[in-house]
Amino acid sequence: MRVGVLVVEDEFLLRMDPVEFMRDAGFRVYEASDADEAIALLEEHSDIRAVFTDIHMPGSMDGLRLAHYVRGRWPPVKLIVTSGQAKPRDEDLPADCGYFGKPYQLSKVTDPPAGDDRVGQVASGRALTGSTGCGCAGRDRPAPPSACR
Repeated sequence: MRVGVLVVEDEFLLRMDPVEFMRDAGFRVYEASDADEAIALLEEHSDIRAVFTDIHMPGSMDGLRLAHYVRGRWPPVKLIVTSGQAKPRDEDLPADCGYFGKPYQLSKVTDPPAGDDRVGQVASGRALTGSTGCGCAGRDRPAPPSACR
């Protein structure tokens, strides 16, 4: 089974590049234009192992809130947030979440900064195909938000 990556970006033209990059890297790619659509896709597709989301989006929640929601409901899913505006403070990001400013070079998604392998694991698939890292539920059976606290 191919590993799934969910790209969440409200601007179609900006979404095209990461979608194409992830497909070329061999991932099954899902696309969403807002958080509600992203959550529906996560609920429907158990192969999604990473979410690559813009922070500033319209809808019921922005990408940062979406990332926190995903971290609480699907703890093993890897997260990368991106923004063309100011970088969020580290304490505002969910645990084990990578960040890329726009405009970003997608090749850097596979080359993490020295000492930080979280993001590189997402693009390389090392973390996406391994252990869930959570003893309370497998990815195919999402845990309720309180289960991993």
